[in-house]
Amino acid sequence: MSKDFYSVLKERRSYYGINKDVQVSNERIKEIVEFAVKHTPSAFNSQTARLVVLTGKSHDQLWNITTETLRKVVGDRDFTGTQQKMDAFKGGYGTVLFFEDEAGVKGLQKQFPSYADNFPIWSNQASGMHQLVVWAALESEGLGASLQHYNPLIDEKVKKEWNIPSNWKLIAQMPFGNPIAQPGEKEFQPVEDRVKFYN
Repeated sequence: MSKDFYSVLKERRSYYGINKDVQVSNERIKEIVEFAVKHTPSAFNSQTARLVVLTGKSHDQLWNITTETLRKVVGDRDFTGTQQKMDAFKGGYGTVLFFEDEAGVKGLQKQFPSYADNFPIWSNQASGMHQLVVWAALESEGLGASLQHYNPLIDEKVKKEWNIPSNWKLIAQMPFGNPIAQPGEKEFQPVEDRVKFYN
């Protein structure tokens, strides 16, 4: 990492102004994602996270699909703001899609029935950790990203377009690229209201 751990977490923000002019190779992006998948923890070491990285035409196609899907949802109402968002995401270099393997989750529910209700919760928690690890790692490389949730609206078209297994559930989309606009100031609630220490 080119930045220390605390700096990466502090500087990781939602970057909506991004473009395709990145200096990070596809090979390095692949290393980041594979590292995250391999080393991010999951309950019972379930390893149900599944990630798909889209760059180039595939990245553009994802946001074309999302745009057309949302256009049908919005109908006759003003689409201007939504179109601006879609153009901003498409303007980036790539998108990481985060999935969870539902077959793996269901298998664990059968194997450990006393914990059955918890496995979907733990699956979502593990997905959140994968999202943070990838997001922070992209930040450490000087890339900007944000986290989006256009599922389940786009799920079926995404699965069809990239031949995604039916048991993979789409959780989130992370468009990333070269940051060209800084995020606004972040407000923090008082930490002393959010953390308690006892000895």
